[in-house]
Amino acid sequence: MAVEIVTGNHAAGYGLSTAGEANRDARGACCGIYPITPQTEIVEYVAKFKFTKGSVVPVESEHSAMGVCIGASAAGARSFTASSSNGLAYMAENIFTAGFYRLPIVLVGVNRTLGPPWNIWADQGDTLMMRDAAWIQFYCETNQEVLDSTLLAFRLAEDHRIMLPAMVIMDAFIMSHTQMNTDLPEQELVDAFLPHCDIPHRLVHEKPVTIGGLAWPQETLSMRVETDEAFQRVPEVYEEHRQTFQEIFGRDPGGAFAPFETDDAEVILIASGTIASTTREVVRRRRKQGEKVGMIKVKTFRPFPGAELIDACKNAGKVGVLDRNYSSGTGGVFWQEIKAAAQGRRDDLMIQDYLTGVCGGDVVPEMIDEVFDDLCGRTKTERPVWKGIDR
Repeated sequence: MAVEIVTGNHAAGYGLSTAGEANRDARGACCGIYPITPQTEIVEYVAKFKFTKGSVVPVESEHSAMGVCIGASAAGARSFTASSSNGLAYMAENIFTAGFYRLPIVLVGVNRTLGPPWNIWADQGDTLMMRDAAWIQFYCETNQEVLDSTLLAFRLAEDHRIMLPAMVIMDAFIMSHTQMNTDLPEQELVDAFLPHCDIPHRLVHEKPVTIGGLAWPQETLSMRVETDEAFQRVPEVYEEHRQTFQEIFGRDPGGAFAPFETDDAEVILIASGTIASTTREVVRRRRKQGEKVGMIKVKTFRPFPGAELIDACKNAGKVGVLDRNYSSGTGGVFWQEIKAAAQGRRDDLMIQDYLTGVCGGDVVPEMIDEVFDDLCGRTKTERPVWKGIDR
């Protein structure tokens, strides 16, 4: 393996391409591509990659890019793409279709604010609007985590116990265009980690069938239940493949969530993406000052590790959720999930939402300090608190 200084987009493109190449002795790889800032460099990387057995298909829209992936995956190929923001919105119909078809497509989503007005900076609202689609979602903190999670996503998605598509997600520019030391594994290691893609319900020319036709309510319901059962298996299966990843690559790709200084913490912040890096440093500093504070980084959003997160806050009385997203008229999406998870488990736990970095604003240590100060001084929860407003 070779450590190089690369951008998040480069790391994602490398992961997608080597994963596709690892399927060269099976039914090959396919990527439907359409550019949109800030993910364009990902599909450019894939387009230049010399696949032994694979196709990169430039199309006229994001909707068609996912359509290509659906067709290729239904034929048994390892399929993948990337998108952002309004591109994901345009792709939405086919994102839902891929999930309900149980096709193990991997998509790298680069979080960008949905327009209008047009805004190219980081906001998780684009991928979180797909939270009701049948897709696994991983929110990454570093370029290394993007690459590792991309490889892991293929193995998890293609596992016959799961058979669900997966999104690997990073913040626009803060990661996509920022260079970090990243260990890029040789193709041989990726080959060793990824078995050949074998989709049990793929289309076979000799046995033609119709897929996606009319179904009665009870038939459709049974499919939704089967999808739910697959999601329930994800945590255990993920941990199996996480262990295998460590054995082959020699590093840990990370779990569904990562507590930091929470054992005796009285006040805890929950974050995802790059905000977790800033929060961790603030916790370290305040710990040195004698404060019993901690943080939890959430990586997996679907399925959401709600019960486990609440258990990790067992000694805390106050939790603040840092949301780089906003559900109109309600508040942060992660906050809503955590509140729901606490019901019946920790009715005594104060859970306050802080809307931080929404629409791409900077989240600096001073802002995290303000959140800690506000949370420590609270006696009750209120409506979500907007941070970073300058008007």
